[in-house]
Amino acid sequence: MIDGERIRVMRIIARMNVGGPALQASVLMRGLDRELFDQRLYTGTVEPGEADYLELRARDVTPHRIATLGRSIRPADDARAVASLVAEMRRFRPHIVHTHTAKAGLLGRTAAVLARVPARVHTYHGHLLYGYFSPAKTQLVVHSERMSARLCDRLVAVGTRVRDELIGAGIGRAEQYAVVPPGTELRPPPARAAARLALGLPGDGPVVAFVGRLTGVKRPDRLVEVARELRRLVPGVRFVICGSGDAAGEVAAAAPEFDGAMRMVGWRRDVETVYGAADLVLLTSDNEGMPVSLIEAALSGLPVVATRVGSVAEVVHDGVTGLLAPCDAGTLARRAAGLLLDDPRRREMGRRARAWATQRFGAERLVADITGIYGSIAEERGWWPVRQKEEAR
Repeated sequence: MIDGERIRVMRIIARMNVGGPALQASVLMRGLDRELFDQRLYTGTVEPGEADYLELRARDVTPHRIATLGRSIRPADDARAVASLVAEMRRFRPHIVHTHTAKAGLLGRTAAVLARVPARVHTYHGHLLYGYFSPAKTQLVVHSERMSARLCDRLVAVGTRVRDELIGAGIGRAEQYAVVPPGTELRPPPARAAARLALGLPGDGPVVAFVGRLTGVKRPDRLVEVARELRRLVPGVRFVICGSGDAAGEVAAAAPEFDGAMRMVGWRRDVETVYGAADLVLLTSDNEGMPVSLIEAALSGLPVVATRVGSVAEVVHDGVTGLLAPCDAGTLARRAAGLLLDDPRRREMGRRARAWATQRFGAERLVADITGIYGSIAEERGWWPVRQKEEAR
């Protein structure tokens, strides 16, 4: 069908805010073989208070902007976004449309059907089955995802638990799924003293980091509770909060009670500096896919204390590379305190975390996995000559 041509891939994501989906999209835009693939990235704009990943960490990735494609649900804008995507598809004529995030998945797959794009792929970087909406709205989301899954050649889940929960909700068939963990790139963190100096932190004493969006499902209220209890258990501990979001004010309002021991640094281009300054990383969420912040922590040689939700346990090996806990502030604080007060154990966990993450979550592995998925679609449809099929395997 397209012997001698590159496979055209149209990648659609609602917005490139700082987080796992934007990181994965950027890695793929950079990493896929340009002799085999012709890619374009289509995205909306970030919302007020959000940091733009393209500006902060991926200026080398050039997007095509769809003004009405964003996070918020607005029926008139959403209809215009579908129309714009259909028009772009008819111009670009992609062989594969690959969508990321829930809203982009719904609108992008709808547009792909209308534009008669041959193949459709969607990545679940997590899911919206709990922790986001009321039961009634969650049911609407589930129904929408079930319908959209029927429009796909392949469904990609970032972890086995994410996949299993989606299948359990009737979203897609088992044979449609491939599990593809995130792959990331992170500059080596600076030396501890230099990192702390850059963040305005003292050179001595333990530091706990939180990296991510400050929004409801991440439970910033629980983060503050953990910090209070941890400060009681480990006098002198300090906290650095890297990120922002619609609940940032909740953390900022509590910060003064810590007498300077809680520092909010917002989104930073040099996130590796935050990891370089820290002794461990904390995650307090009610729901997650496979958090890239925990992968970055591991690559930096840091253990993690996190809630056992989503596919977190596929990043953090409990008792080996970090500690997992139920969604309870007291338990999280006690487990974090245990590591902060046991330097040899904490450092050994950090060494194991780095070795595991380097093997499992590299950018090259992500690119190879997605190349394999696209290659299998191309082979099924007879798009590539034998030489290209072999190269894509």
